[in-house]
Amino acid sequence: MSDGPKDGEGSSIWDRLRRRKVVQWTLAYAAGAWGLLQGLQFIVDAFEWPNRVLKLGTVAALLGLPLVVALAWFRGERGYQRATRAELTVVTLLFLLGGGIFWYYQRTAVAPEAQVDAPAATPSPMTPAAFPNDRSIAVLPFVNMSSDEEQEYFSDGISEELLNLLAQIPELRVIARSSSFSFKDKQADIAEIASKLNVAHVLEGSVRKSGDTLRITAQLIRAADSSHLWSQTYDRPMADVFKLQDEIAAAVVEQLRIKLLGNAPKAMRTDPEAYALFLQGREASRYDAKSIERAIALYTQALAIDPRYAPAWDGLARAYSDQIDTGIVPPAEVLPLARASIRQALASDPGYAPAYARAAYIEGVVEGDVAAGARHVERGLALDPANLDLLEAAVKISRRLDRPELSTALAEYAVKRDPVSVTGRHDLAVAYFFAGRLDDAVAEYRNAINLNTGTGILHEQLGEVLLLKGDTAGALAEIQQESDESFRLIGLVMIHHALGQNAESDFNLDQLIRKYADTQAYSIAYALAFRGESDRAFEWLDKAVEQHDSLVGLIAIDPLLQTLHADPRWQPLMRRLGKSPEQLAAIKFDVKVPD
Repeated sequence: MSDGPKDGEGSSIWDRLRRRKVVQWTLAYAAGAWGLLQGLQFIVDAFEWPNRVLKLGTVAALLGLPLVVALAWFRGERGYQRATRAELTVVTLLFLLGGGIFWYYQRTAVAPEAQVDAPAATPSPMTPAAFPNDRSIAVLPFVNMSSDEEQEYFSDGISEELLNLLAQIPELRVIARSSSFSFKDKQADIAEIASKLNVAHVLEGSVRKSGDTLRITAQLIRAADSSHLWSQTYDRPMADVFKLQDEIAAAVVEQLRIKLLGNAPKAMRTDPEAYALFLQGREASRYDAKSIERAIALYTQALAIDPRYAPAWDGLARAYSDQIDTGIVPPAEVLPLARASIRQALASDPGYAPAYARAAYIEGVVEGDVAAGARHVERGLALDPANLDLLEAAVKISRRLDRPELSTALAEYAVKRDPVSVTGRHDLAVAYFFAGRLDDAVAEYRNAINLNTGTGILHEQLGEVLLLKGDTAGALAEIQQESDESFRLIGLVMIHHALGQNAESDFNLDQLIRKYADTQAYSIAYALAFRGESDRAFEWLDKAVEQHDSLVGLIAIDPLLQTLHADPRWQPLMRRLGKSPEQLAAIKFDVKVPD
């Protein structure tokens, strides 16, 4: 006689599940799987394993659930029996099904994530080498959602400040501004941007500024599958803008599971009005006279509100040095202003690392005190080892110290950090040129030109490289495309001389001297040296020293001055300038390429 009804004889499905202990086993399995996954999470964090380990563990736990349900159904009420063939067949089929799902998941989900950091089989010259981990990020320019289009400076400024804040974290690789911002107003999806910049994550967002109220939305996206790892909207008063930047940076660090080796970086505080003026000044900085003058005025207004705001002093020094670089103002007139501004920046905050990059440029490049420039770079990198401005300054200082291997290695690293930057590609081309790698220099000049054909000096300098390679036809074609008149004249002086067209060379030299004697003394000197006019070349080198021409720092290594090296006046000039091989070798410069 039976003690109760058999399955299917008057019993509900719930009764049958309960009697066979399916519910109990399912709950027990779920609790055990949850505990196991929590332990796995702890291990993944402790050993910094990739996230896919946790994903695979979750998939395995989910695949185990139907097996437990099936076993409970077949064995729950008849546990003393041996498994039947039907039961073994069902379990086998479930295992095969689970294995198929597991294989499909690996193929479609895990593989793409693993490939994020895999280097391309045949990378092009414009493709940066892959980095070994997925703690990399690009900060895209935040979208201006304000009704006033003139608030664009603020949304861009917030993006750049977040980028600079994250870049202070050594454990995180952050793509530089010029590359991240190159995608502004362009139709490109996250996967394409991440691929071109070689990053695993992208931070994007929007800014709405209305009076003293801010609404900032930020979202962190994983490039492998375009999934949103984190998103948050903040409504804050303008006075909280710095705290807000800290919160967003902290959220990114938490989401990427970065274990900081030191204290988390904090945004530098100042008066909100001074901060807005500072952002406007930085946005106004362009390589033309009116833009630079506007930037100087805005930085000055910001400093009138907060005289100890180091970034504004640094920005002011940069604007003055831009006037020197572009030849807008004779160096002797503006150099004292640039020097005073950067000294104020360092006095206001000796811990503000970017200011040391500008100090290195002003003292080590423009003024020619390469030993002082080397000290500034070392101090700055001790504060912020991955700061790109400091690394670019290190490229220039190591070049002037006649250390071509270091200069080239640093420039190559900078291009990895800033792969679509015209400045970075140009610096690398110049590094190759002075290292004697002329073919590589040609390739990098062409990369820079492809990124921005409107940038002055690129065509002329490429023409100089081709001229030294003996390609006079190619050199002439490049020099004729140069948009900057002063550089075009410099190139034409040399190319017409190389072609035996002396009248044309003389005509262009007269034009160059008449128009640009106050800003191009060094270039006039090497053009004369190329023509074999040593006496005039030395005269113009002396003028370049008097004018604080920044190119004088290259005098000892410049291939275009090779014809002067045998002249008895050469070595005394080098010793007077502190550029003899012995003097340069004695200068300490302990800088290494970051990992």
